[in-house]
Amino acid sequence: MIHLQSITPRPYLETAADEFPFSVPVIRSLRKIEFTTPVTFLVGENGSGKSTVLEAIACAVESVTVGAESVKTDKTLAPIRKVAGYFRLAWTKRTRKGFFLRAEDFFGYAKSMRQTREELEQDLKDVDRDYQGRSKYAADLARSAYRGQLSAMQNRYGKDLDHYSHGESFLTLFQARFVPDGLYLLDEPEAALSPMRQLTFLSAMKQMVGQNAQFIIATHSPILLAFPGAQILHFADGAIQEVQYNQLEHVQLTKNFLNNPDLFLRHL
Repeated sequence: MIHLQSITPRPYLETAADEFPFSVPVIRSLRKIEFTTPVTFLVGENGSGKSTVLEAIACAVESVTVGAESVKTDKTLAPIRKVAGYFRLAWTKRTRKGFFLRAEDFFGYAKSMRQTREELEQDLKDVDRDYQGRSKYAADLARSAYRGQLSAMQNRYGKDLDHYSHGESFLTLFQARFVPDGLYLLDEPEAALSPMRQLTFLSAMKQMVGQNAQFIIATHSPILLAFPGAQILHFADGAIQEVQYNQLEHVQLTKNFLNNPDLFLRHL
């Protein structure tokens, strides 16, 4: 399902031209972007503007976030919200489902979940101490709220996210938060995933696309980029061009390196 069909920026104010992110070449020259498949990848070198465009889309659609402030209040997105205000969105069907996730937000979320669990466990110990000598009913009543929150965390994520490897916890979080008919905006999800976990993630994406999910993903990963039938938008020299998988320098370089690593490493 393609929920978000396209974004089209209105002309920017001239006074904003020298301000970040309006000064980013790809933002300055941005024209209509059409999403033609349920999975779209944004790919390019660091600094090419792919993450900036993804963040602007997240702000424009007012996406829910994972482990961070709202896109409406996150201070790190304040300049991006200015760009997003110029975006016109075309929808097949407007969806409020899905989320926006940056790699750094995921690691912060896993840490905050651990802290929350530890605080709830400490609260339970405090109840046991404070309610000594009082009725069992009163103590159980005082414990119930903390136990309920701990139970809800376990039901959603199983073990605490911080007890998993990064890859396992990312997949657990993603699958726990997935709902059908959503728009999922992901910035470099491979940062938490080993090559094997990236293959698992591709399988999960395939299942979710079958439940009317749409993905727009900024990535460097040749493994993720191989998702069958995906649209690939390449960011370079201030422009965006749709390309095929085998045309990507990321893919060609990875193939050449794996075929002959000594050729690349002999001058180290």
